[in-house]
Amino acid sequence: MALQLKQSLSLAQQLIMTPQLQQAIKLLQLSRLELLDTIHAEMETNPVLEEHSPEEGLGEKPMEYEAEATPPSQETPLADEGRESMDWETYLSDYNTGWAESPYESREVPSFESVTSSKTSLYSHLTWQLHLSRISDAHKEIGIFIIGNLDEDGYLTVSAEEISQTTASPLDQVLETLAVIQNFDPVGVAARDTRECLLIQARFQTLGGTVVEKIILEHMDKLENKRYDLIAKALSVPLNEVLAAIEVITSFEPKPGRQYSDEETIYISPDIYVIKVGDEYEIVLNEDGLPKLRINAFYRAILSSKDPMQNGTRQYIQEKLKSAAWLIKSIHQRQRTIYKVTSSIVRFQRDFLDKGIAHLKPLVLRDVAEDIQMHESTISRVTTNKYVHTPQGLFELKYFFNSAIQCLDGDAVSSESVKEHLRNIIKSENRARPYSDQEIAEMLKQHNINVARRTVAKYRETLGILPSRKRKKPY
Repeated sequence: MALQLKQSLSLAQQLIMTPQLQQAIKLLQLSRLELLDTIHAEMETNPVLEEHSPEEGLGEKPMEYEAEATPPSQETPLADEGRESMDWETYLSDYNTGWAESPYESREVPSFESVTSSKTSLYSHLTWQLHLSRISDAHKEIGIFIIGNLDEDGYLTVSAEEISQTTASPLDQVLETLAVIQNFDPVGVAARDTRECLLIQARFQTLGGTVVEKIILEHMDKLENKRYDLIAKALSVPLNEVLAAIEVITSFEPKPGRQYSDEETIYISPDIYVIKVGDEYEIVLNEDGLPKLRINAFYRAILSSKDPMQNGTRQYIQEKLKSAAWLIKSIHQRQRTIYKVTSSIVRFQRDFLDKGIAHLKPLVLRDVAEDIQMHESTISRVTTNKYVHTPQGLFELKYFFNSAIQCLDGDAVSSESVKEHLRNIIKSENRARPYSDQEIAEMLKQHNINVARRTVAKYRETLGILPSRKRKKPY
C-alpha cells in the first residue's frame, strides 16, 4: 500500500472556553466577600473602571455624559471663579476634621499601636508569667521551649525526654520547669493528656487524695460511660459522694488554652433576602457594599476623539474597556441568576418558609435546573457559598437540596426534615431512660417516616448527639 499526502476540508463544532466565559463562570461561584475582593482587585489594575458615587444624586446628569460634552482638558470659567473665591483657611478653621490642622498648632498624634486592639495570645500570656517567676535562667530557657510547643488547646505536643535532648538539660530540671508552667494561669496548661490536665486542676484546688483524684486516676473509662455505680463499688464510697465528685470534675476545663484562641468569629452577610409581604414572598438582592461600577468617562472621551495617539495607546484602552464592560455584564448576569435560582427554591419550599424545617421537601439540582431552564452545573455554582435570609433563619442555598426518605404511604420527605424530627424526639426524652436508635426508628414510623436503625445512628452522629448509654443520667 502506497503512502501519499492528501488535503481535505471538514466542518466540526467545538466548544472553546474563552477568557471572558471563564471569568463569568468564576464570578458565578464566588462568595460575596470573594466577589468584593475580585472587584477591588480589578479596579486597581483596570483604569477604565470606576465606582459610581452615590453623592451624585439620581436627578443629576450622569458624569460620563458631562465628560463627553466637556473634555477634561477644558475648564469652565465658573469653576475657576469658585476655586479662586474659596477661602480655604477659613474653611479649615471652621470645619476642622482632624486631618486638616492649623500649621500654628502642634499636637501629638497617638501611635497606631495605641488605637488598635490586640488579643492576648496563650504564648504571650504564659511567657509574661514565666518572666515574673522566681526561677533560674536555665529554667526560663526550658520554659520558653515548652511554651513554644503547646497546641491551641494548651496541651504539650512533645515529651519531656525530647525536651531534655533538644535543650541539653537534665530530665529532672525539665520536669521541674514543666510543673511550674502547669500551675500558671490557666491552670492545667502544658498537660500531656486530658487525665493529667484534670488532675492538675484537682490538685490545684487542694483535692489531692479525695474521691475526685481517685476517679481521675483510676476510673476515667467508667466516668466516660457514666457507670457511677461501678465507681462507687470500686471505691467503697456512697453513691452520693461519687455524684458530688463528678459534679466537681465536670466543672474543670478540659481545654485550658481555648480561652486564648486567636480564632475570630466570621459573620455571614446574606446574598439575598426572602421577605414575607402579606401572603406572598418577596425576593430582594443584597446590594449593600457592592460597588456600582461604570466606565470612566475620560477614557471614553479619548476613544471617541480623533486626536493622534502613541503606538498601542488606543489598543490598550480598547482592551481595558472591553474587559471592564464584560466584568460589569458578568456581575449583572450573576445577580440575575441568583435571583432566578432563589425564586425557584421559594416555589419548591413554600411549606418550609411557612411552617419550618420539619416541612422541608426533598429537592435536587435537576428540579431547579428544569424549572428555570439552566444547566445543573450552573445551579451548583450559584448555590455554592451563597446565603439567603428567610423568615425561618439564615441558610446556605445548598441547604435546600437534600435527599429523599420514603414514607410509609409512598410519599417522600427530606433528610433534613427527618433530622429535625430526630432532634425533637431526643430533646423531649426522659434523661433517666433515653431512647435507643431502634426505639427512635419505631417512633419515626409513627410520623410516617420509614428509616432503619443504622440510618438513625448516622443522622444522630451527624447532629453530634451521643448514643443512649452516654446520654443517660440515672441519678
